[in-house]
Amino acid sequence: MTFTENLSGIEAQKIRLLMHLRRQGVTCSKTLMAIETIPREIFIPSTFQHQSYEDMALPIGLGQTISQPLVVASMTQALDLNDRHKVLEVGTGSGYQAAILSKLCRRLYTIERHKPLLIQAQERFNEMRLRNITAMNGDGMKGWSYQAPFDRIIVTAAAHGDLPQELMHQLAIGGVMVAPVGPNDTDQTLVRIKRMSEEHFEKEALFAVRFVPLLPEIADETRDIDPEFNQMNAVYA
Repeated sequence: MTFTENLSGIEAQKIRLLMHLRRQGVTCSKTLMAIETIPREIFIPSTFQHQSYEDMALPIGLGQTISQPLVVASMTQALDLNDRHKVLEVGTGSGYQAAILSKLCRRLYTIERHKPLLIQAQERFNEMRLRNITAMNGDGMKGWSYQAPFDRIIVTAAAHGDLPQELMHQLAIGGVMVAPVGPNDTDQTLVRIKRMSEEHFEKEALFAVRFVPLLPEIADETRDIDPEFNQMNAVYA
């Protein structure tokens, strides 16, 4: 019997995922430890929980997804975080990426345009006693000017074209932003941007990705919530 066969189902799946991430180039021990510590299954609807530790994106309701673990790990690693950093996340979603980041930084501010998703994420943060996260329902394209500047910014939705200047200028000089950009929903690249001076930013392309689009304003909360999201409410209420 192998080591992983002797573990519980979820533990064995998590070990296999961590080994897969290492093979794919995630070498930062702090990132891997955060992924090992945070239970991805509690951020996923019950219908898909058996796939929690597969390397795939999964639906979370309202047309949104929880990113595949390799993308979460790679974006986290690219931020090069330490425990002194103040971080802004645009796109809270399920809260999984925020939970990972909270283990690696001093303070995390996260913005979500879908209020029902934000409420769910906040409940999870409270349940896990993640006390260094502050969340807000708002327009992520405008950032969080009251708390700027940020040492790191992570964007978990794709800008079609250039990233918003209002958001870019909330990055501290010397700070790093990681975000997907591309002309459409299928042709997207993850980029790492470093602010070198007041007006000069250096950009490095990392790899191809596929994210939901970065949209303005707060989402219309009067529209129907899909059945999968209703199920999440039943599970986590």
